[in-house]
Amino acid sequence: MTLVPEDEEGLIARAKEDPEWFGALYDRYFPQIYRYVASRVSSQELAEDITSEVFFKALRAIGRYRSSGHPFSSWLYQIAVNAITDHYRSRRRSEESLDDVPDPVDPAPAVAEEVAHRLGAQAIWSHIESLPEQQRIAMTLKYGEDLKLAEIGTIMGKTEGAVKLLVFRGTATLRQRLTEGRRGTAEDGGDV
Repeated sequence: MTLVPEDEEGLIARAKEDPEWFGALYDRYFPQIYRYVASRVSSQELAEDITSEVFFKALRAIGRYRSSGHPFSSWLYQIAVNAITDHYRSRRRSEESLDDVPDPVDPAPAVAEEVAHRLGAQAIWSHIESLPEQQRIAMTLKYGEDLKLAEIGTIMGKTEGAVKLLVFRGTATLRQRLTEGRRGTAEDGGDV
């Protein structure tokens, strides 16, 4: 197998015929899917396990994949969202609380990201974590992965308008919580 740069549709067609070509899709999309999963789970090891599961499921289902006019990555994100949801559902069944989950692992923090993290990003993301599941997923895909509303809609199985509303409501709740937090700090005599 000689790997040459190809367009996404060509790689998908080859992967449907010969599973060895799926490796090119894996190489192309692994970093962004891993980054998303790592932002949603408690450890690097768990992120690696779930990301592997995502690509294993995609490999098994590649023959049934049909292009819908959206990038192949949308399909992979959809599988990732479901795998993460399944993981937390199984944890709930075993009586473990989601409140006990430590902050997500950042697979490769850059200096600028680390500075932003220390200046309040952690507080913002902790508030996002407390949002209802659908708002949390939409906000993470929008602000954490910088996806377009239409692509998020495809991943979540919702219309673009529904995703826009989820992001709007999540942002409004986040703004309210952050404002209340600042007021509480100022009333306590602390820094604002």
